Amino acid sequence: MNFKYVLCLCLFSFLKLNAQTIVKSPDGKLYVSVSISSGMPLYSISYNAKTFLENSPLGLKTNVGDFSTGLVLKQNPDQNKIDETYQLPNIKQSNVYYEANEAVFSFTKENKPAIDVIFRVSNNNVAFKYKIHPQKEIMSCVVEEEASGFMLPQGTTTFLCPQSKPMTGFARSAPSYETSYALDDAMGKNGIGEGYTFPCLFKVNNNGWVLISETGVDGNYCGSRLIGREKGLYTIGFPMPGENNGNGTTSPGIALPGETPWRTITIGETLAPIVATTIPFDLVQPKYKASKEYQYTKGTWSWIMKMDNNTTFSIQKQYIDFSAALGYETILVDALWDTQIGKEKIVELAEYGKSKNVGLYLWYNSNGYWNDAPQGPRGIMDNAAIRRQEMAWMKSIGVKGIKVDFFGGDKQVTMKLYEDILTDANDFGIMVIFHGCTLPRGWERMYPNYAASEAVLASENLHFGQASCDNEAKSAATHTFIRNTVGSMDFGGSALNEFYNSDNIPNKGSKRITSDVFALATAVLFQSGVQHFALAPNNLTDAPVWAINFMKEVPTTWDEVRFLEGYPGKYVILARRKGTKWWIAGINAQKETLKIKLKLPMIVSGTALQYYSDDAQLNGKKEILKVKKNQEAEIKIPCNGGILLSN
Repeated sequence: MNFKYVLCLCLFSFLKLNAQTIVKSPDGKLYVSVSISSGMPLYSISYNAKTFLENSPLGLKTNVGDFSTGLVLKQNPDQNKIDETYQLPNIKQSNVYYEANEAVFSFTKENKPAIDVIFRVSNNNVAFKYKIHPQKEIMSCVVEEEASGFMLPQGTTTFLCPQSKPMTGFARSAPSYETSYALDDAMGKNGIGEGYTFPCLFKVNNNGWVLISETGVDGNYCGSRLIGREKGLYTIGFPMPGENNGNGTTSPGIALPGETPWRTITIGETLAPIVATTIPFDLVQPKYKASKEYQYTKGTWSWIMKMDNNTTFSIQKQYIDFSAALGYETILVDALWDTQIGKEKIVELAEYGKSKNVGLYLWYNSNGYWNDAPQGPRGIMDNAAIRRQEMAWMKSIGVKGIKVDFFGGDKQVTMKLYEDILTDANDFGIMVIFHGCTLPRGWERMYPNYAASEAVLASENLHFGQASCDNEAKSAATHTFIRNTVGSMDFGGSALNEFYNSDNIPNKGSKRITSDVFALATAVLFQSGVQHFALAPNNLTDAPVWAINFMKEVPTTWDEVRFLEGYPGKYVILARRKGTKWWIAGINAQKETLKIKLKLPMIVSGTALQYYSDDAQLNGKKEILKVKKNQEAEIKIPCNGGILLSN
């Protein structure tokens, strides 16, 4: 046997130790141990010899068998090395190299094949899913419960977003992933009684960080949440019975043999792997081919400042002119256009937009029968025949995309509606934004015409209440580390109006307390391939010229992201690259001014950077800052302020 072959065997990432099977990451730092105890499958995770997940349960309970107990683990798991590259323009990294070690652990029950647990371990990421085998002649099943759990070590603190009660909120349209995060909280809680929405972030003592989420969810399964238990255990929870007005089952049905979506766990000694992870996209494949080359664009929308009653022909025409002046490619025509503008005038508006090289996104209500949201157009997106007829009309007038709102549920029937809307829209070359919706779960890669999802307490709340404005910096410094790590986030921000009202009139409506530089920084911090910013036509004359020029130039698609500094809810500084140009953005939510010697390893010493910063009174300015010989830059960010650097 030659030495090279022996060496490969020794280095291969699957070892048998004390009836445990160890799966290692390609760099050898991340260990997953799979074992069985009294017929119950377990796994644990360590990184650099530090425990991040203690023995945690695996398994499923179905209507054709309980596959969480009484199992026997077959020896010698099937092994595979994953080595692939892919390109995806609308995520945080445009060119991705995915390398992982895969092991398929097969379990039998009563001497018959039961389930496989498929683990993939890449550097800083663990993912697993289940494959359920047919039981005798039974070729379909209902998954009644998933035993999958995550046992965090004692002393872990949590950064979690509670799942809302079903049929609550505006027009009984919750849950829609729009509750506030509890930061640096203790374990042992369960939100407001219904668990937590993905993604879920944990700080494991002084060892580092764990981000738990899921990916690959489509119409063949339901979306899940995390249920808080005692002693550091969190388990997978299926949708609540009351979601979507009680319509649809909470338990997903699958054909056999069949597979579940992936559960993902990202681990880092710092927050850098959390911010940079591409695991939601690494594990999935496109479900269909793009019907055309889709464009990821910048745009404006009137609703955030002017609200429902200004979805009128004259105002939308004004916003087309505004987008054209900024060099943007779209406007978003929001709710009630069907009654306040009408289809005939939409055709005219689309023609006017074409003359300005500005396309339209049109808003639609998703329902149907599952909540009380009254805004129109209604009764279109939930009906396949009517939906496709509407999309054919949109294609005929050159509509670029749609924004579909008010879903309010994670049941399998709702996930199928998301998929059906996306699939039909692709047939007509239309991009899709979702609002009042679930978290995207790998959808950027699965659905080529998917643009973005809200699934966050977004900019509309800044209009609705001063409390949201007061907490804007804290929230922005949270989303970068949690919600926006796993998928495009349609926040609709970067407002330059001082007041959230139609004409920026002083002391009318809620007041923005963050700076103009802060507003620009969020255009870099918040990742979404398609952006409709909260700018207003008056900003062409009442905002600083340097701010408007920046918003004209800032990209919406990126080639790379790097975490530089930060802590959830306190402050964040990160860098994004587009081509050879770096855009470095930071914000501060702490009362004290943040003073940092910022290391910039991607910037050559002596480089003159465009530098946007705030003074103590949040007055912004633009100047030149030279990077020092040690590739450092000294920066200050006051509370509610920001910084921007670009080469």
